Amino acid sequence: MVEDVHWFVGIDWATQSHRAVLLDAEARQVGEREFSHGGAGLTELRDWLLQKTGAAPGQIAVAIEMPHGPVVEMLLEHGFAVFAINPKQLDRFRDRFTVAGAKDDSRDAHVLGDSLRTDRKAFRKLATDNPAVIELREWSRIADELQQERTRLANRLRQQLWRYYPQMAELTDDVGDAWFLALWHKVPTPAAAAKVTEKAVARILKDHRIRRLDAATVLLTLRKTALFVAPARRRLPACISAVLPRACIWSISRLRRPATPSTASAPSSVRRTRRARRGRAMSSAT
Repeated sequence: MVEDVHWFVGIDWATQSHRAVLLDAEARQVGEREFSHGGAGLTELRDWLLQKTGAAPGQIAVAIEMPHGPVVEMLLEHGFAVFAINPKQLDRFRDRFTVAGAKDDSRDAHVLGDSLRTDRKAFRKLATDNPAVIELREWSRIADELQQERTRLANRLRQQLWRYYPQMAELTDDVGDAWFLALWHKVPTPAAAAKVTEKAVARILKDHRIRRLDAATVLLTLRKTALFVAPARRRLPACISAVLPRACIWSISRLRRPATPSTASAPSSVRRTRRARRGRAMSSAT
């Protein structure tokens, strides 16, 4: 129970290491240590807290800025009372101790622990989530990151086309579509467009079920007057056609539809959240 807490810990987390400050109920600092991020480091953090306090995990309250992640999950799994706070709120508490704006891990960890001791209502108590919720949260994060990566690659592709093959980008608003990538792989340069047959283009459109364009229209667009390429840059289209199409096709096609787990066992609210995220991702891709 929260009322049984007698020890307060502030953890200033980072990528490589985490700074922990331990306070007692009278605000006296009992200890301070830095722990590396990893299995051994987090185990050492747990053992240090239990050894320094001699108390049960439930009697030790831990304050941290992030509400999830390996540090939070380890502490919750071992029964510690974990509280999270918004970084902006922590900034207000930091003003109680100093007006200096410089980053100080020890001070921030101390502010976290002492603020939890005096202003527990400003913190949010964390609890272990349903396993399905945790899994969906991770898949949603991965899907968002992959969608951002897909957009980045598509922008790179459009920029490359603008440099030497702008008429091809006129065929679609989404140059990351599978049919467009297949067409670009087949017809990567204006010179290739002059040689490709209408039958080959029609096959690509048919394979990807593209009905709004026909092969004749595509070829008419691709065979527009090409950009003049300076002598020093004449090899650029050849380099691009040899490397970039395959790289972008391979990357974008795999970012298009990331695999997701079944949500049959997840709460209905979680399934609705997943459908909403998927809808936003599809909208941004079109």
